[in-house]
Amino acid sequence: MPPSDNPRIAEIVDAMKLARDARAAVDEVPARYAGGLLALADEYRQKGDEGVYDRLAASLDGLEQLYGESAEFRTLVDDPRIPREAQMKAALSIADSAGLDPMVRNFLGVIVNNRRLSMLPRILGAFRALLAARRGEETAEVVSAVPLSDQQARAVEASLIRAGHARVRIAQRVDPSILGGLIVKIGSRLYDSSIRSRLQRLSQAMKGAA
Repeated sequence: MPPSDNPRIAEIVDAMKLARDARAAVDEVPARYAGGLLALADEYRQKGDEGVYDRLAASLDGLEQLYGESAEFRTLVDDPRIPREAQMKAALSIADSAGLDPMVRNFLGVIVNNRRLSMLPRILGAFRALLAARRGEETAEVVSAVPLSDQQARAVEASLIRAGHARVRIAQRVDPSILGGLIVKIGSRLYDSSIRSRLQRLSQAMKGAA
């Protein structure tokens, strides 16, 4: 019986197609919000605000750093049970305390109002990619167990430039679960020197030797 005539296989194929379609629809949301924010920045620039891209990128970096370092803010972003009104009040209060650019503060309010705050990390990533493409830059996502110092970030940037990546912009993210070392993703390349990965490779090697 050909695979297409097998009902069970046909069901699996249909289910996989539905899953792909659903994933595509979900991935489209962060790109749509990021594109809207970039379009707003374009309007400001056309009106003579030459520093809007740098100011916006710096403020969004601050928002991302806040997500990485503040357990309170991560809970606010990640917990869907928090009512919208409480989420809005807390998010705007945190934005004001952090001194975020008014455009980013308002954008955060829109995300909360539309119940998309849980997508904030992916929206920030999508915006970085769009802005880097606009500037002809490459964005390197650097994951570390603890925040990098300015000197360490510059060292990573210099290493990537020596590896052949021109006009690199570093986007840092903190993930204590990697234990130490770094994970660097730039374009389709992944450089993983994290302690977690080393331990996993050691574990696999020990299993193979057993």
